[in-house]
Amino acid sequence: MKKTLFFLLLFFLVIITAKAQLKTPSEFIPDYGKQISYYYQVESYFKFLTEESNSIKKQNYGKTSEGRDLMVYYISTPENLANLDLIRNNNLAAIGLSDKVSKTIGDKLIVWLSFSVHGNEYAGTESAMTVAYQLLNPNNPESKKWLENTIVILDPCINPDGYSRYGNWLREISGKKTHPELSDREHMEIWPGGRFNHYLFDLNRDWAWQTQIESEQRLALYNEWLPQVHVDVHEMGYNSPYFFPPSAEPWHEFIDKYQKDFQNVVGEKISNKFDQENWLYNTRETYDMFYPSYGDTYPTYNGAVGMTFEQGGIGAGRAVLLENGSVLTMQDRINHHVKSVLTTVGAAASELDHLIQGFRKYMTNSRKNIKGKYNTYVLKNNAKLEQLTVLLKKNKIEFAYADANQKAIGFNYQTQNDKSFAIDINDLIIKVDQPKAVLTQMLFEPYNKLNDSLSYDITAWNLPLAYGVEGYALKNNLNIKTKAIIEPIEHNTPQNVYAFYVPWNNRISAQVLSSLHQNNIKVRAAREKAIFGKLTVEAGGLIVSKADNPKIVDFEKTVIDIIKIKNDYNFINTAYTVNGKDLGGENFFLLKAPKIALLSGKGVSSTEFGAVWYYLDSVIGYPVSVIETTNFDLLNLNGYNTLILADGSYDFSKEQQRRIDDWINNGGKVIAMNNALNLFADKEGYSLSLYDSDEDKKASEKEVKDKESKDRFLDYKGSERRAISATVTGAIIENVLDTTYPMSFGLGDKYFSLKTDYKQYPLVKNGVNVAYIPVDYKSYGFIGNNLKKKLNKTVSFAVESKENGKLIYMIDNPLFRGFWENGNLLFSNALFLVN
Repeated sequence: MKKTLFFLLLFFLVIITAKAQLKTPSEFIPDYGKQISYYYQVESYFKFLTEESNSIKKQNYGKTSEGRDLMVYYISTPENLANLDLIRNNNLAAIGLSDKVSKTIGDKLIVWLSFSVHGNEYAGTESAMTVAYQLLNPNNPESKKWLENTIVILDPCINPDGYSRYGNWLREISGKKTHPELSDREHMEIWPGGRFNHYLFDLNRDWAWQTQIESEQRLALYNEWLPQVHVDVHEMGYNSPYFFPPSAEPWHEFIDKYQKDFQNVVGEKISNKFDQENWLYNTRETYDMFYPSYGDTYPTYNGAVGMTFEQGGIGAGRAVLLENGSVLTMQDRINHHVKSVLTTVGAAASELDHLIQGFRKYMTNSRKNIKGKYNTYVLKNNAKLEQLTVLLKKNKIEFAYADANQKAIGFNYQTQNDKSFAIDINDLIIKVDQPKAVLTQMLFEPYNKLNDSLSYDITAWNLPLAYGVEGYALKNNLNIKTKAIIEPIEHNTPQNVYAFYVPWNNRISAQVLSSLHQNNIKVRAAREKAIFGKLTVEAGGLIVSKADNPKIVDFEKTVIDIIKIKNDYNFINTAYTVNGKDLGGENFFLLKAPKIALLSGKGVSSTEFGAVWYYLDSVIGYPVSVIETTNFDLLNLNGYNTLILADGSYDFSKEQQRRIDDWINNGGKVIAMNNALNLFADKEGYSLSLYDSDEDKKASEKEVKDKESKDRFLDYKGSERRAISATVTGAIIENVLDTTYPMSFGLGDKYFSLKTDYKQYPLVKNGVNVAYIPVDYKSYGFIGNNLKKKLNKTVSFAVESKENGKLIYMIDNPLFRGFWENGNLLFSNALFLVN
């Protein structure tokens, strides 16, 4: 019996010893700290940790567009890991998001650590491995103490596709020796770079919108936990000293004192650590707390203390020579991140009660003591609400539909004044009195107050305007009968259908047309309203008739299988209309299926190219040939009828430009966006110009000279603030629409554009000014004083006919970051309806 007990004890001692002998990343991965790790090596190291320690648990939460795993790791005591669901539900129950409460589990702090949302900021992921090791190290008494009442959720790489793109490139061009000199190719990352995901979206701007698969899957998990602390680990230009909180102004007014206080606590503790190492750092500069879709602000508006950490490192390769003469190594970057992140975890653990209570008060008190001006938001029933409710569900924002009619008074987003209106059945009702009260207000409050105009990003994002729906903000708590869903339309298709009608009113319309074209089904669109008995076909409405498709076998079933994804489709039994717009007349024009070439590569903005590519490939699922600009001479333009030029600096030769000109004249269509307009502005044969007349040009040049003369007497210190008077980082601007032209179909009476560029053009003289900014236009967000005046009577979207072809000018990017839903429809119009 004694022998048995002895061997059992020996067995357990062996197991415990094995568990205690964790390898460091440098012991596990060859050249760790000297060469970027492959993504599979990162996965392998965390697999090793989960096998060797009982204080870490893995959860796979999804896959990237390229099929790589997305993972988080829970790090805490074995007892806490065994009760993760109980801890999670207790945390949610305290703020009204769960009814499952366990009294056997005490309060636990949740700290979420996110690394390398930008793939080429790779020291984040490298440091994540050391952070995990140090938290799990059985010989680290500090971390043991922290984890007693703390759950650390560690995401080692938010953007595996971008990280792998950068890592594979760096390894391919690396030699055995490092080359810190700036001229070495190691510091000259090639297009498109590893910063972005597969579709070249910046995932750090996508937290609220969740347009990308990585964001959608990650935020689904994030909203199941809602941590008290979130740390977002980044890198910046390599000459910049380390940045850690407190953040810079502007701080949004909805941010609480407890959140600011803990940023100060973190800043003081990290500064003490960095001072001991003689490391340079800065706080309260550049990185502000305003735009709601960052990795620090989105968690903040969900009750956490969200923080950004920035290490100099973009473009550093493995080692780089700094302007002060020292060499920044990969190991330096890792060390800085590890020190700051672990210090933050320790600071959070020491402030557990303060953080948990602050989080709960922030989330619960904001329901009754609202931070904004309005208690309720009403959005009139519109097909575009379908996509808006998808976004609300992703963010766990509660909503309902009106189930009664009622009069009300509210602030109208489109007119910017209070007015009476009718609430009708099926209008969307969103109340601030809900667990996600603050985030709801962030997304729907008409005005977000800027306490400093030097903002890092866009300053307006009103969802009713982004989605193109009539919206109202009400100061009172609305008392109206509601329902959870809108009853779907029942389709009783008769035996003999003359044609099918698909309304043109949201992105699903474009998806339907995309599928119809790809199945070689002929489609017409209405130029004006047509009335078929009780059915009204609005401008832009799609018609699929038997007459245009006589060879389709089983016409009804074939078409319905395609269009059924759009619930409001209908059918027509006759070509004869009440108002003289018969189906066989000029009112219904036959649509051409686009054959698209999209330029990419050198000179093209990665993110703006990515926005177009994602729209085509994922939003509407339409084929596109992506052509590198360096291969333009090999491109047979005659094989395409549509050429898309995303924002960029295109260095075309005169001969290449001539080829484009001739191709347009022969029937081609160009969609040119942002800086791609430089190819056509003030060029012979084109109407787009920077000035309305020679007099305007002279006046503008004189204004510049006068300003230069005056500026000589001004101090240098105020130059940055003076400069922003001529800029716009991102503001919503009212546009007048030519509602008779196909490019405006389905957009509504007005179009509110998200303007992110200071450039302005007068209305074109030999074309259609589809959308232009009127005098005394309405706007939201920051626009510099000098620029604001100049935007009056400037064009945002225009179309110029060139012999048999078309040139579409897009001064603003309607696909910006993929979240401007009415912009998706506008681009669909340009692609499909402008023939």
